[in-house]
Amino acid sequence: MTPVPQIRHYQNWLKATRGLSFDSYEALWRWSVTDLDAFWQSIWDYFEIESPSAHSAVLGRRSMPGAEWFPGAQGNYAQQVFRHADTAGAAGVPALVSHGEASLANGEAPRELGWAEMRRQAASLALHLKAQGVQPGDRVAAYLPNTPETMVAFLATASLGAVWSVCAPDIGTPAVLDRFRQIAPKVLIACNGVHYGGRDMPRHEAVAELLAALPSVTHVIIHEILPGTDLPAGRARLADAVARDDAQTSAFEPLWLPFEHPLWIVYSSGTTGLPKPIVHGHGGVALVGQALLRLHNDLAPSHADPKNPERFHWYSSTGWIMWNVQAASLLNGTTCCIYDGNPAGTNKDRPDWTTLWRFVASTRATFFGAGAAFFANCMKAGVDVAQCGDLSRLRTLGTTGSPLSEDTQRWGTAQFAKIGNPDLWWCNISGGTDFAGAFIGGNRELPVVPGEMQCRILGCAVEAWSDKGESVIDEVGELVCTQPLPSMPLYFVGDTGNQRYLASYFDTYPGVWRHGDWLKVTPSGSCIIYGRSDATINRHGLRMGTSELYSAIEALPEVLDSLVVDLEYLGRESYMPLFVVLRPGHTLDEAMKARLNQAVKTALSPRFVPNEIFVVPEIPRTLSGKKQELPIKKLLLGQPIEKVVNRDAMANPACLDWYLAFAQKRLAQA
Repeated sequence: MTPVPQIRHYQNWLKATRGLSFDSYEALWRWSVTDLDAFWQSIWDYFEIESPSAHSAVLGRRSMPGAEWFPGAQGNYAQQVFRHADTAGAAGVPALVSHGEASLANGEAPRELGWAEMRRQAASLALHLKAQGVQPGDRVAAYLPNTPETMVAFLATASLGAVWSVCAPDIGTPAVLDRFRQIAPKVLIACNGVHYGGRDMPRHEAVAELLAALPSVTHVIIHEILPGTDLPAGRARLADAVARDDAQTSAFEPLWLPFEHPLWIVYSSGTTGLPKPIVHGHGGVALVGQALLRLHNDLAPSHADPKNPERFHWYSSTGWIMWNVQAASLLNGTTCCIYDGNPAGTNKDRPDWTTLWRFVASTRATFFGAGAAFFANCMKAGVDVAQCGDLSRLRTLGTTGSPLSEDTQRWGTAQFAKIGNPDLWWCNISGGTDFAGAFIGGNRELPVVPGEMQCRILGCAVEAWSDKGESVIDEVGELVCTQPLPSMPLYFVGDTGNQRYLASYFDTYPGVWRHGDWLKVTPSGSCIIYGRSDATINRHGLRMGTSELYSAIEALPEVLDSLVVDLEYLGRESYMPLFVVLRPGHTLDEAMKARLNQAVKTALSPRFVPNEIFVVPEIPRTLSGKKQELPIKKLLLGQPIEKVVNRDAMANPACLDWYLAFAQKRLAQA
């Protein structure tokens, strides 16, 4: 029997307790963004949020930025997680299920960490940190991979009211310091190495560099992932710090904190200049996270049905906001499945795109999310999910990071229909690090249309705005949010007078959040994201984002990756070069150029055929995998490379040399 969707349970509850019923999702959404007080109070009550003190209002101050949520209320993110421990433990469902790259490759069983044990370890580490003088508001920096130990360290930090900030250890040391220097951490929790792409990579030298540049650090904890490295004097072992099991750990409770007490610091991509250190609060993140994952991702508490427990996996490193979304599954009592390693397996020269599918089968995940590029790579590699293990429990695929092409979605649906699951649901979302959530997402009760996202998220007053600042339907416009959200940033660290904060989101439309994406809201209420609005193409009076063009080009089997920029600038005629990475064995001959141009003509219009096409070794991407269209555009317009891109914030900085040479040659000929 098909389970009742979680969003239907919520609507039934609204009718029973509030006397509210809605004849469509659109009507429900409109209520949620017009009566903010009633909607967010309903979320508070529905999720049974606890506070030792009552709030005097839902919105004490209704402004953007600067909204004041639930004044007088108290909470703690970790407390919201651990309230599930007894019930989930009694049901026998784990909190965390995990694999490393090596353990999966070796055919080992996944590790499981129970709720009670996760709580005990977090309490032990919290007491250790407290003994080192860590107080509410102190900053704990983590240089850790995506392992259960990292999740425990986060919960321990949150329990004390200290502020968490994590960087992935595959990020270069300069990029880590660009982040951690700004926040002056008191404690550093770091690994001595990582295993990725089939290789052990020591990190003790990197840790030494971090400490030399972070004089604020007074205590160091080392997570020993690689064996055989000595621990310098004065440093604690993470394994020892989480080992305490006594009356004090049993009695430990997370501190009650003001609703807007800082929870963590996350970072913008750092495309230009220093990354922006974005601070979010305990209450807002917990509230928004529970609503997103339960109502829109349709994730039930795992203990609700122990015979068919919910298990959530979204592939991420600790350097992407989806790690935080992954953690948010614990707020609802959902088992979180964690993979640490290369999504393409142990051999970087021979990608194995079955790796994550085999992980999902091994952990018996019910929800599998990843960046849209992952699924596109699987399609191009000819992955047959029928050969990847038992995926019969998987009922949802999720995507984000970039728009998912219609072809890729159809491929995935066909794959699962072939193995007897024709009802697989795609939950495609679009949001951001900026507010630790999603603006657009899924609804299991709505139709699924390949290439579209099903709806605007409850509580998110999202609209597409024209050049005149007017809301438009069935037209591409700027994605804006006209009402505040509880998880919007409290502030940026070191941002005098909120100048960077205001410039990031409110310089175009004062009092209205401009997100920087092109959006079309269809007459049915579904949504299509067309790419970043600051990297738009404007050809002969027609403007568009880049995602449709990429979908057309990258559908060709010979094309591995692509990037396009439009160099129309201050009235100059548009010049649009297309850069492509071709599959080995293929060349850019006239026949290939004709195929590329025809793909654009067929999918879009002859107006969007590129002026020239160039083969490149790689497409420049940020650490979170986004194509760096705007920096390349600025570089080709003559701006100095050091002003337009931060190499340390790139996944593949060496590839910039090709574009720099290309820009210099082009500018010399101009």
